[in-house]
Amino acid sequence: EEATAVLHDFYTKWGKVYSHVIRSLKDIEPDLLVFYNYPKQIRASIYSTNMIESFNNVIKRKAKPKAEFPNEQSLDTFIGIQAMSYNERYFNRIHKGFGQVQDTLESYFD
Repeated sequence: EEATAVLHDFYTKWGKVYSHVIRSLKDIEPDLLVFYNYPKQIRASIYSTNMIESFNNVIKRKAKPKAEFPNEQSLDTFIGIQAMSYNERYFNRIHKGFGQVQDTLESYFD
C-alpha cells in the first residue's frame, strides 16, 4: 500500500511533464509492484536483473569466438545449449534469501 501511494505521488509530480511515460506506467501498474506480494527476504532478487545480466555475459563470452552463425536456427540452438548448461551449473544453488522462505513460497504454489 505504501509503495502504491509513493507511485501515485510520482504520477502526480511528473504526470504533466511526462504524460506518455505515466500512461505507460499506469498500464503496467499491477505488474510493476507484484514483487511486494513476496517475502521481504527475496524481493531484491526478484526485481534485480543481476542473474539475467550474468547469463547475458556468459552468452556474449561464449559466442565471441564463433564470430557469426550461419543461420538463425544455429543461434537458437547455441543459446538453448548455453541456457541448459547454465541451469545445470546453478541447479542446486539457492539464491540469497530463498532458503529462508522456501516453505512460504511453496505454500503460494500449492
